[in-house]
Amino acid sequence: MKQILLTPSAGKRLIAKALLTHPSIQRALKNGTVVIIAGTTNGYAAEEILNAIGENGFSRKRFFRGLTMPHAMEVTNEGRLADESQFPGDAVIVKGKWQKGKTIAEVADSLVEGDVIVKGANAVDLIHKQAAILIGHPKAGTIGYTIPAIAGRRVKLIVAVGLEKRVNCDLNQIATKLNEPEAEGYRLLPISGELFTELEAIKCLFGVNAELFAAGGVCGAEGACWLLLSGNKKQVEYAEKTIKLLANEPAFDFKI
Repeated sequence: MKQILLTPSAGKRLIAKALLTHPSIQRALKNGTVVIIAGTTNGYAAEEILNAIGENGFSRKRFFRGLTMPHAMEVTNEGRLADESQFPGDAVIVKGKWQKGKTIAEVADSLVEGDVIVKGANAVDLIHKQAAILIGHPKAGTIGYTIPAIAGRRVKLIVAVGLEKRVNCDLNQIATKLNEPEAEGYRLLPISGELFTELEAIKCLFGVNAELFAAGGVCGAEGACWLLLSGNKKQVEYAEKTIKLLANEPAFDFKI
């Protein structure tokens, strides 16, 4: 067994590298459509996937619609940047070709079984393998476009979410409270899809098990997670060596 430390940014990079190898994504890149909905974690995924298929010119620095940041920064009260003029659209890839500037709203109705949507989340319950999304838009934002494709036409949903977003509440119960007519602030929508955290990423990339056993830190390690790797000795050692290469992944900064 080996112990490793992952910062949130290193975790995002790890998730992205694993998504590139995901069988459903690989099939859709060849024969269908992959839609990576804009978000901070998904920006890393779009970067890895677009680079791998030879599509250049992508930047993840504005690849999001909303952010959670400290107060008094350049965001509105819904977490969106005051200036969204540099938003590049979602990453829509049709048979290995990037459709620059397209969004989920424009392509959702054309998606069919075999296609894949990658969506981020704001909360993840590791025990029940469930995730949820904060809703600020009166029509439920991007998830509002994806639900008909997922539930109506069996388009696959992969929920890419970092372990720093873990919660220990019943997401359905808390959503009921947040969505009450007299409540204020964000709404919450639990979603069904394939959960893909750092734990699933490690299993996908290296074939070893990962368990979360401690968390937190300072001086750039805020939100970091300690993971215990177990399994075949050679695979565990390879996983440890590879993951350590991600240790210097810089913190996310939309001004980069």
